[in-house]
Amino acid sequence: MKNKKSLALKAAEDRISTTIVDDMNDSERGTGEKNSEKAVIKVSLFCLISNILLSFFKLIAGLIGKSYAMVADSVHSFSDVFTTVIVIIGVKISSKKADKSHPYGHDRFECVTALILSFALFAVGVIIGYNALMNLISGQYNVSEEPKLIALIAAVISILVQGVLFLVSYRVAKKVNSGSLKADAWHHLSDSLSSIGSFIGILGAILGIEILDVVAGFVICLMIVKVSVDIFMDSIKKMTDTSAPIETQLEIENIAKQVDGVKKIDSLRTRLFGNMIYIDIEIACDGKILLDESHEIAQRVHDEIEANMKLVKHCLVHVNPYIKEVEEKKR
Repeated sequence: MKNKKSLALKAAEDRISTTIVDDMNDSERGTGEKNSEKAVIKVSLFCLISNILLSFFKLIAGLIGKSYAMVADSVHSFSDVFTTVIVIIGVKISSKKADKSHPYGHDRFECVTALILSFALFAVGVIIGYNALMNLISGQYNVSEEPKLIALIAAVISILVQGVLFLVSYRVAKKVNSGSLKADAWHHLSDSLSSIGSFIGILGAILGIEILDVVAGFVICLMIVKVSVDIFMDSIKKMTDTSAPIETQLEIENIAKQVDGVKKIDSLRTRLFGNMIYIDIEIACDGKILLDESHEIAQRVHDEIEANMKLVKHCLVHVNPYIKEVEEKKR
């Protein structure tokens, strides 16, 4: 029976993610970036609707089943709804073309909304944690009713549904190389894990270990707080122009060095924003050649880097004169 459930879960994930990815591959009208945007929005809407339905189901099951842990878990699922909304908003705004007011694009809007979301999630986590802690201190869990079977069933359904949402989101995120969707996929996995915690707490309460139900609610609060901190730190990292990994920088240098006319690389600066890379590179060319020739070399470096590295959003190439005698003296 367990193998049949696993096969059914895998089959559902394959059907959903393959349909979304195939739709993206079949779309030849727009650019690759535009097609990726459509794929991210499509899977995000699927996850959004699924989480809304799941959240209300878990909330009702928690209230009817007299389980504080399931009520808290439903709030965690609602946090998935908000993060998915952030993905959709971020993708829509960040995909807008540069204009006079935003000559470098609109990418940072995703970080601003994510920061706001992180504060909201943190507040929700603190409230749930405070209530659970007060129940533990006061001993109110001893007089509460025993959780009913519907709460336990809701936990199992949540584990399975969030597992599918994680697999679908992660697979599409890898296919289209979307950092925001990949982060949202891990959020779905955290919800699945919190539902496992709820399952343990509810089962313990049904078996007579009542305190586990409230403890599970407190653990879920910690998971929500952790997610909020992760979102906050990720947004800060993206807004502070962190450089690309050293392996990526070496690859950029190797591509530039292979272009005819490039004598050496004087400097290379990179910065990450989401899953894209901005590059500022200074190359040295023969100082005695004409300006048109040096410009042509710079253009080839620009084209080669952007052609061979799909994550590069913009590459700025500056040319310095290479004087053989001067360079020899430096050695």
